[in-house]
Formats: sequence, C-alpha cells, structure tokens
Amino acid sequence: MADPQYSTDFPSLKALVAQEEWQERCRLAACYRLMDRYGMTDLIYNHITTRIPGGHERLLINLYGLLYREITASSLVELDLDGNVHRKPDTAYGINKSGYVIHGCIHRARPDVGCVIHTHTRAGMAVSAMRCGLLPLTQTASRFHGHLAYHAFEGPAIEKSEQERLVADLGPHNAMILRNHGLLVCGASVPQAFNLMYQLELACRAQVDAMAGGLDGLNLPDESTLQRSAHLYQPGTRRPYGELEWHALLRLLKAEPGPYAPYDS
Repeated sequence: MADPQYSTDFPSLKALVAQEEWQERCRLAACYRLMDRYGMTDLIYNHITTRIPGGHERLLINLYGLLYREITASSLVELDLDGNVHRKPDTAYGINKSGYVIHGCIHRARPDVGCVIHTHTRAGMAVSAMRCGLLPLTQTASRFHGHLAYHAFEGPAIEKSEQERLVADLGPHNAMILRNHGLLVCGASVPQAFNLMYQLELACRAQVDAMAGGLDGLNLPDESTLQRSAHLYQPGTRRPYGELEWHALLRLLKAEPGPYAPYDS
C-alpha cells in the first residue's frame, strides 16, 4: 500500500492564490509535462523555476520526489530568493537544495529572467563533456553561436559559494552549458524558456549524431553566415520565439490522454 505521506493527490490552490499566480502555476506545470513528453527528464531530478507575478520576488519550483509528468499547478512550492519555503503542499516531499542554489542566484542577478530550466539529458551531458562544446553544425545550433556561456564543473551544486561563479559565467546570455554536467537556459517567460531548451537539446542531439560518423566529414558554415543566422534568432528580431509554439503545445497536452493531462489542477 502506498504511503499517504507520498501521495500525489494535492488539494487545488486555485481559489487560494491570485489569478495571475494560478495562471503562472498552470504554465509551469505544463512546462514540466512537456519536458517529460519530449524526453528531457532525469527521474525525479532537475528543476524548472518561474517568478510569481506581483513583484515580491517569490519563485515556484517542483517538489523533490515527483516525476515531471506528475506535477500539477497545485503541487508547486513557493519559495523566496533565499531558499525559504513560503507555501508547499502537506506532504513529506520537500525541495532539492541544488534547485535553489542554481536557479535562485540567476533569478536574483537577472531581473529580466522569468523562468530557468536545467537538464541532465543524454545528449546535453555528452556535449557538456566535449572540449569543443556545442558546434554550429546545424541551423538549430547556429541560434546559439556567440550567445552561449560555459560553466566549469565543481561537483554537485549544493554550495552557495558557487552561485557567484554561475552568474558571472552566464553573463548576459540565456543559454549555458554546465561542463561535464548538463544544460541550462533562461527566458523572460515559461514559453520562451521551453522553446530555448528544446532548441538547445535538439542541437546537442544533432551534434552527437553527426559526430558518430567521425570528425573529418563535418561541415561548418562560414563565420558571416553563422553571425547572421544567430542574429535572426535573437529575441525581438523576427518574432517572440516560444509564444506562438506554446499554444500548439498546450493543445497537444490536452489532446493526449494519460500522463500529460490534467496539469491545471
């Protein structure tokens, strides 16, 4: 028999929080489910965080122990930028300190960032272990040319002393490879951050596949083409990447029976 302390049946918070917060909870829960849907999960590990609207510097994060496909709007934990929990479900599950150490410092240092996503995918870890890092082998990868940061591996991210280096290495960029570790992206909104992580993961998968055939046969576009391509993918140059796709992705979640709906409960 399942231990009731570890139940995933959480009472709805819809009537207890502001409408703007509920909408953000639903977006974040949907993002967790989409990460699972597209194979970007690592059991119960990793995190996605978003700011609660209202300007009081509070974040939403997942309970440590739930699969991404189990996360709902009401299961998310509210914490401040110092890692103090202000609202969580009545459950034995808590939060993972690594989630706050990595995400909290980015939210604090970058007011423009609304959402942070960190992954340990197979392709992301593979590229993070390559000395060359992410190569601009594809149109998808060219999006990150000149717009990608790197952070050296310091072991599991549980020490607050690492936060200053994480923020310094990220700088103004919205995507970063954590060497020998995984991937990290941030965006102004949940939809934008998901779009960026999807593209970074796709670029890593394509690179691993291409390099399987050997390095001699790889073709790299010229620098001027790469710079132009990267520019055309930056926010504000053509369209708000992530927003248009997001509505289609929500329709996908609602149309698929089983583990991906309902997230908005």
